[in-house]
Amino acid sequence: MVRRRRLEAPSAEELSKYEEEFRRETSRPVAPSAAPPIAQVSAASARDMQPGSADQRAEIARDRADAGLYRNADEKGLVIRELPLDDIATDMLVRDRTVLDKDELEELKGSIAAGGLRLPIEVCPMEPGSLTGDAGRSRPFGLLSGYRRLLAVRELLAQTGRDEYRTIRALVRDPQTSGRAFAAMVEENEVRASLSHFERGRIAVMSAKQGAFSNTEAAVDALFTQASKAKRSKVRSFALIFEELGDMLSFPESITERQGLRLAAALRDGGEPRLREVLAAGQGVTAEEEWALLDAAIAETTVAPKKSRGGRPRRLPPAGWQDDSTLHLSNGTVLRRMQDSQGHLLRIEGRHVDAELMDLVMIELRNLLERP
Repeated sequence: MVRRRRLEAPSAEELSKYEEEFRRETSRPVAPSAAPPIAQVSAASARDMQPGSADQRAEIARDRADAGLYRNADEKGLVIRELPLDDIATDMLVRDRTVLDKDELEELKGSIAAGGLRLPIEVCPMEPGSLTGDAGRSRPFGLLSGYRRLLAVRELLAQTGRDEYRTIRALVRDPQTSGRAFAAMVEENEVRASLSHFERGRIAVMSAKQGAFSNTEAAVDALFTQASKAKRSKVRSFALIFEELGDMLSFPESITERQGLRLAAALRDGGEPRLREVLAAGQGVTAEEEWALLDAAIAETTVAPKKSRGGRPRRLPPAGWQDDSTLHLSNGTVLRRMQDSQGHLLRIEGRHVDAELMDLVMIELRNLLERP
């Protein structure tokens, strides 16, 4: 059994001694610069980690600043990288180009072989695990712009086997929406090599079908925002041609502006069944023969003036000249010519007169007035 020690209270003399020692210890002055021991240890460690010279510390500061600038530029897509060709999927977007000129591609290959690739392509990161039509494999980047440049480098690699063609310089973009990616692709091709009328209409339809835009109208407005109202109207006409006849046309890129507007007008008037019928029965082996078939079908599908909903059909004035300045056409359209101090004026009236028809009229007038 453990014996307990008995505690005794200190005497008055011992208490006085303790108080005197306590006052003597607490009355010592503390140096203003004195720091806690842990702070002194931390300061010593920091001094040991810092380079000994001011030049070395300045170099470290510059390196940190440069690293910040690089990260900022990389986030904005301003840093050119060397990417392996196999890491780039070319079919992330439906390409706006439907036909590549072989001579132009050979010229581009020669330029790259002689002086290297001067303008980098543009790509954006693909979601991990996403599959594309490029041999069904997953690739880390999808092509935004520079399809012909990428194709040229791939062909140079296949022809020469040189390692310098295994990679390509690229800017990694991060488009906020797929619509922005389509717009970037269209903008590049409009500037570098103007798209055909059919290609413009096609990419508007396809980008809307892929969900980049709510509908074709919105796609045309977004992709061709710098174009005039008249040009956007033409794009919509060729978009209609692609939607209604794109699967049957053999030479769509050969359709001229004037032909396309006539074809779109016939489609709006309900001529699609007849147009598809003639294309299915005998597609032309040349662009000229194909248009001859379409031209004949358009003539057949010209819609006569419709009757009014109630009562007797509205009687039209007889076709022909009513006076020296007024001409009545068989479909009810009226042409009136006038003259003022600035020149001659032509007024066109009728239910069939719309923006597309006026585009055709302007083209015909241009052709007439530009003849030698």
